[in-house]
Amino acid sequence: MSKSELPVIGQDDQAVCCSPMVREPLGEESAVDLARMFKALSDPVRLRLLSLIASHEGGEACVCDLTGPFDVSQPTISHHLKVLREAGLVGSERRGTWVYYWVLPTALARLSSLLQPPAAIGALR
Repeated sequence: MSKSELPVIGQDDQAVCCSPMVREPLGEESAVDLARMFKALSDPVRLRLLSLIASHEGGEACVCDLTGPFDVSQPTISHHLKVLREAGLVGSERRGTWVYYWVLPTALARLSSLLQPPAAIGALR
């Protein structure tokens, strides 16, 4: 291989793991991972938290900015954020006494790609 030829790693993996369900059935491992993500999003508070984080200025939000819009306690918000983090939907980092959260774009791309119908089916309906 010459110095100008660099291998592209992971390109084929994207097509396999993220193919829409209408084209090929999910493998067991992918189904478990995706179910965990969808289960995390099935709670209205978690869905709103994800939306708040994604739409926050700069693409990340301090936990201190996420407690006000909800009629639940701070420990409950922390629990919901933990579920989102464990499902692989958000990343986090402690900075001093606060924790900052951001949405993981690859997770959203994986979920949306799974539900994306092929162009031929979408055009027929």
